[in-house]
Amino acid sequence: MLLLSVATVLVVLTSSTAVQAQGLEAGVGYADITGPAGEVPMMGYAEASQKTAGIHMRLFARAFAFRDAEGRSAAFVNVDAGMISPMMKLKVIEILKSKLGSTYTEANVLLSATHTHSGPGGYHGYTLYAISTLGYFADTFNTLANGIARSIELAHASLRPTKLQFNSGQLANSGVNRSPTSYLLNPESERARYEHNTDRDMTVVKLVDANSGKPFGMLNWFAVHPTSMNNTNLLISGDNKGWAAQAFERFMDYQAGTNTLPGGQRFVASFANANEGDVSPNTDGPRCMDTGEPCDIATSTCGGKAKHCVASGPGKDMLDSTRIIGLKQFGRAMELFDSAKEELAVDSVSYSHQYVDMSNQQLTVNGRRVRTCPPAMGFSFAAGTTDGPGGFDFTQGDTSGNPFWNLVRGILSKPNQEQINCHSPKPILLNTGYMTFPTDWQPKVIETQLLKIGPLVIVALPGEFTTMSGRRVREAVQKALADNGMTGAKVVLSGVSNLYSSYVTTFEEYQAQRYEAASTIFGPHTLSAYVQQFGKLAAALATNTAVQSEIHPPNNLGSIKGWSFVSPIVYDSVGINRNFGDVVQQPASSYSAGQTVSAKFRTGHPRNNMMLGGTFLLVQKKTENGGWVDICNDACVETRFSWVRTNGVLGRSEAHIEWDIPACAQPGIYRLKHFGWYKPVLIWESPKSFSGTTNEFTVKNSSLRRFLRRTGYTIDVINGKIGGGCLL
Repeated sequence: MLLLSVATVLVVLTSSTAVQAQGLEAGVGYADITGPAGEVPMMGYAEASQKTAGIHMRLFARAFAFRDAEGRSAAFVNVDAGMISPMMKLKVIEILKSKLGSTYTEANVLLSATHTHSGPGGYHGYTLYAISTLGYFADTFNTLANGIARSIELAHASLRPTKLQFNSGQLANSGVNRSPTSYLLNPESERARYEHNTDRDMTVVKLVDANSGKPFGMLNWFAVHPTSMNNTNLLISGDNKGWAAQAFERFMDYQAGTNTLPGGQRFVASFANANEGDVSPNTDGPRCMDTGEPCDIATSTCGGKAKHCVASGPGKDMLDSTRIIGLKQFGRAMELFDSAKEELAVDSVSYSHQYVDMSNQQLTVNGRRVRTCPPAMGFSFAAGTTDGPGGFDFTQGDTSGNPFWNLVRGILSKPNQEQINCHSPKPILLNTGYMTFPTDWQPKVIETQLLKIGPLVIVALPGEFTTMSGRRVREAVQKALADNGMTGAKVVLSGVSNLYSSYVTTFEEYQAQRYEAASTIFGPHTLSAYVQQFGKLAAALATNTAVQSEIHPPNNLGSIKGWSFVSPIVYDSVGINRNFGDVVQQPASSYSAGQTVSAKFRTGHPRNNMMLGGTFLLVQKKTENGGWVDICNDACVETRFSWVRTNGVLGRSEAHIEWDIPACAQPGIYRLKHFGWYKPVLIWESPKSFSGTTNEFTVKNSSLRRFLRRTGYTIDVINGKIGGGCLL
């Protein structure tokens, strides 16, 4: 036995040495971060009435861990969330430290939000971003922090010798500039260098197992807002980015013959954002809802009002638009993935990281000494965008302000003349840099970071950078790297990373004071300060020079915890001689591909159990021996779980379940199942589980030509482009 143990140790040591000699190791991880699906305000549109009421698709954290031959590590995580909060990242690092020691720190972990506007809120520590979500909500915060940490743990545990293959290309007709008049203010000579007023560049990095030669992960960056699901949506959704990621993962698993349901797949695909600040997925553009005419292009108004000017398309409704924009990203990513041949020679894994006080950066612009300002939001911020208009009488492009709102502003915090001058021509609506109750309203200390995986350099953008802003940052990083000996770097922008500091426009775009400019919180020279800072980090990265942080962000978790106004669940009930899980509405007896199956169940509040790693529904098909096989869960984009409160006083509610039957659905007998938990009337009792099952129904053969006419799909899509044709 002793001889066997010694031999085993020698084998392990020899294998370990061999692995390190091969250079890069990488791993992928995946965790459910869906959060509370009932009566929690969503983060994104700041629409008070937009509270979670079910699930369109589950949200996930997708992690990619890297380690070089010297043992230096880094992690990139793409998070299906509206944004990242500093207190969330600090919590993630705290969890990782307890599990993995000092392997991962805030300096070598990059958290990038997809920026979906259809996820539950309650995880932000800065007051301005917490107001619309009724403050802090522990269920959301803990789900995100624990899930992100778990995804990194899983990625770390799956490290293996890896080759990286790189590709890039352009994707057209998937986004439009929602502030084109602002973009035109940029210098003509600069604009002439680019064909389009949005960044159409898509970057793909393929992760290939060096031993088996099989791909196991994909990193993707493309700039577009996940606002296909509009501010009337109440279902948790990853929007077009989540749709694309799910399609890619299901297709890769299908190709590998595993056919796992979403949430259990082996392949991990990240569709991260980039410089999406002024890029809308609603490609039909903004029109007046009352007249159908185009909106005023400069102010995005109809008859002087912003609320009637709304962008939409390209689909017939928001679900269809999500599918179309997601499908476009998936399709182009798959083309680039399949043709990725350029292998990245990874000599090392490293990073450059620094916290900076962005409210007081001194710099020289065109020979003149200038500075950034303490945070403030302009009047046009309250006008919203064409993706989600605001209320009252605010309009985009406001450079003069309003006496009434100046009076209201003065009650909260009246800006002094220095602040007014610093932010000019922005008329200040919210003087957030001087508002501190119950926490600072917006951040002053900003986390800046670059991750280097060989020649791949990922720029963590701490907010929403407009198209031209992102281009300038990318060029500055590229130049600083080259000037310091690192030529041939592949620089990618990763938007909405590590924290949220609203928007960043160019100095020229700032003058127009549309929504993005009014939300550029550190004044007209914000971008110049970021260009300077990221150039500094790039130089340090190229020369392997450490950069120190002399200041750190506050951890607002302790201060914000007491400010939670989400109503608690008192109890659930169904009435006498009724049961939780009872089917209120049965499906029809038969369906064809392209039709939608629907059913209704008596249910409890979905916050009784968030079903993390589980599901509120299943679509099942009957097997030849009379058993049942799971076809889809609530993470699938073909299904929808809607929670409907039918009587608030009596605590009654229903679960509405829908399944859009895909073209590839095999003929046979099917059923729907619903799973949930209810809180008993006796308050000392804990929530209890239940389930319900519909009658069986038949899915018949469908004419492919008729299906194509009805849905507008092409033969290409049906014949295996997505999961063997199984995704609508």
